[in-house]
Amino acid sequence: MSKILIIEDEAAIRRVLTKILSEENDTYQVEEAEDGAAGFEKIKNNDYDLVLCDIKMPKMDGVEVLEAVKKIKPEIPIVMISGHGDMETAINTMRLGAFDYISKPPDLNRLLNTVRNALDKKQLVVENKILKKKVSKNYEMIGESEAINHIKVMIEKVAQTEARVLITGPNGTGKELVAHQLHERSERANFPLIEVNCAAIPSELIESELFGHVKGAFTSAVKDRAGKFEAADKGTIFLDEIGDMSLSAQAKVLRALQESMITRVGADKDIKVDVRVVAATNKDLKKEIAEGRFREDLYHRLAVILIKVPSLNDRREDIPMLISYFADKIASEQGNAIKKFSKEAIHLLQEYDWTGNIRELRNVVERLIILGGSEISENDVKLFASK
Repeated sequence: MSKILIIEDEAAIRRVLTKILSEENDTYQVEEAEDGAAGFEKIKNNDYDLVLCDIKMPKMDGVEVLEAVKKIKPEIPIVMISGHGDMETAINTMRLGAFDYISKPPDLNRLLNTVRNALDKKQLVVENKILKKKVSKNYEMIGESEAINHIKVMIEKVAQTEARVLITGPNGTGKELVAHQLHERSERANFPLIEVNCAAIPSELIESELFGHVKGAFTSAVKDRAGKFEAADKGTIFLDEIGDMSLSAQAKVLRALQESMITRVGADKDIKVDVRVVAATNKDLKKEIAEGRFREDLYHRLAVILIKVPSLNDRREDIPMLISYFADKIASEQGNAIKKFSKEAIHLLQEYDWTGNIRELRNVVERLIILGGSEISENDVKLFASK
């Protein structure tokens, strides 16, 4: 059922609107309010999928209702109902966040199309929120060790700033989780987080991938193409394995950081970008600098804040929590019952040398769930988790 509230001080118009909507679709649950103040009280105490609101009303006019609702429930689409003399005000309400406006007397087709479009938008907003929660859950940082708690505190302090962050640590430790947490807790969270694995892109293509290209810039450039920096505008770009980036690409990234400008490959026109850069590497960049493979000036631009992610061997106390998390997640993904791990099995896994870090632990947990008994025993670990 879609809940719709009509706020209108003229009883005859309220009745007409209610009749039209109720007859159009039996899944519309329509409620009424006789003035702005009564309507706002209803909105505060109920969840509506759409509000139709008159502009000129006693006690609280439509503009005041719109502004008040946008502060407490910004996701509700509000369609303004305007009389002939209210058209300029109705247009101004669009700037304040109204979904649309319809004039009195309402045209039937225009009204129903506007209502359908507004409800579709509300549904998209809800679906996006659910999706975002699911994505966010995929990037949870599991653990309560001193090292992980230190990282969580760092993220809370740094996320709301514009400071660039360099994340270091061995492969498989979860550096991308830190990047996602920094983005999700930042003012840029409603804009894209664009991930680039610098190690996975051939050196001759990295500049095109990052900065885009124009048609004819090289043999396969058959049309203009925006790069990752443009795609991340107003959001965050995560440069993973930045230690594998070519020196020429490093120079262009440095310019992007210094001037907030990029140039597509083959173009002579600069493009302004507003991007926060978060980078990660499993390499010792100071050693790379000493050996001439990484630019020192770029390092200092990136490493405003340094976050070091520990290896799993350095946070063994988190292994029981990680096993439980992966067991639940794998059971959910496969549609199976959750398998428990015996204390002895967990203790044995805590003693392993986890050279592959979190990634390796997840693989081992999945293997044990598939091959082990109804409860994963110490013997199962010895049989199926051997290194």
